[in-house]
Amino acid sequence: MKQAHRIAVIYGSTRPGRLADSVGAWVQAQLREQASVQVDIIDPLVEGPAFKSVEARLAAADAFLVLTPEYNHSFPAPLKSLVDAVYGAWQAKPVGFVSYGGQSGGLRAVEQLRQVFAELHAMTVRDAVAFVDVWEQFADGASLFAPQRSERAFGRMLAQLLWWSETLRRGRQAQDYAQVA
Repeated sequence: MKQAHRIAVIYGSTRPGRLADSVGAWVQAQLREQASVQVDIIDPLVEGPAFKSVEARLAAADAFLVLTPEYNHSFPAPLKSLVDAVYGAWQAKPVGFVSYGGQSGGLRAVEQLRQVFAELHAMTVRDAVAFVDVWEQFADGASLFAPQRSERAFGRMLAQLLWWSETLRRGRQAQDYAQVA
């Protein structure tokens, strides 16, 4: 029997009135349909600035799914603080993205995060989910007006994330990545 994939879903925003809660609820609903996935929600709004307390949870994860808005053509400072608070937990693990924002759907933030995660020796998956004009996408707290396109994009991204999760988990079991990092 295959071992479940432990995915840490990381919220990127702490702003009052943030849309991370709607996007996160949608992501959690998508992940609940996957029998092979265990989810740990890491939310800087809940965790506060003492991110070292989540280091063990990040280390236990097989993969990461980052939910990021785009603020001023970049990703939010609380997300950067969380990423920078730990180092080894990210190594040799895959990262997927669900982004949201205005006309770019948060993709500029994702492209910057790809550079950050590359420096941390994490593997970002190619496909992502992007919600353009996010405030027009959700019918209520977690359901989309037109879910088909986003569900297809999420399915592609998740398939890649799980493939890399399994592949890199085997690699980490065969050899400690810290020996080559």
